[in-house]
Amino acid sequence: MTTLIFVRHGEAEGNIKRHFHGFHNSALTENGREQIRRAALRLKDTQIDAIYSSDLTRAFETAQEIAKGRGLTVQIDERFREINGGQWEDVPWDDLPVRFPDSYGDWLNEPYRLQMPDGESMTDFSSRLVEASVALAQKYRGKTVCIATHGTAIRVLLCYFYGWPLERLNDVVWCDNAAITIVTYENGSFTVRVDGDNEHLKDISTLAKQDWWRK
Repeated sequence: MTTLIFVRHGEAEGNIKRHFHGFHNSALTENGREQIRRAALRLKDTQIDAIYSSDLTRAFETAQEIAKGRGLTVQIDERFREINGGQWEDVPWDDLPVRFPDSYGDWLNEPYRLQMPDGESMTDFSSRLVEASVALAQKYRGKTVCIATHGTAIRVLLCYFYGWPLERLNDVVWCDNAAITIVTYENGSFTVRVDGDNEHLKDISTLAKQDWWRK
């Protein structure tokens, strides 16, 4: 049995400014740096055999924090990048429904249909994430791999791990920055063991300070 531990990157500038950051390479906030320290402490006694990350800074720095003291080098896999927003990149969330009413409507109501202008479709995004996850699960049979990635990525992957069609993406709740999700892989299938654990964050939770995700 293989174990995959997914950690969402710590709070980044886009999370606070409320700008869409997919491929946009925003930096961690000071609160985000404390979040990843707490995530690393939460995983301190967990055996981890390999650590992977999206190539974007906010995820890579999260992975580096978890790797400290383990003698492991963070390995980059661009397939764990966030969705490519195309024309959405670095646009304030409040402006998206005005500038891109059709694609924003899909994002809210039928995200499985989403095709971002000059960006990536949700189906293509899902395919690259699933491909990368299966590849790691098969490469590291019987071991534990930690992967630092992004919020929409984890949401899409959980939809797959639960065995749901992408049409049920809105049934998957958002996880917090620096939250931990754990799945196991055996006999060709995934089982969700931990879904978006953020107990280690407490007073520095990002979602606790926001309400957009409740809508």
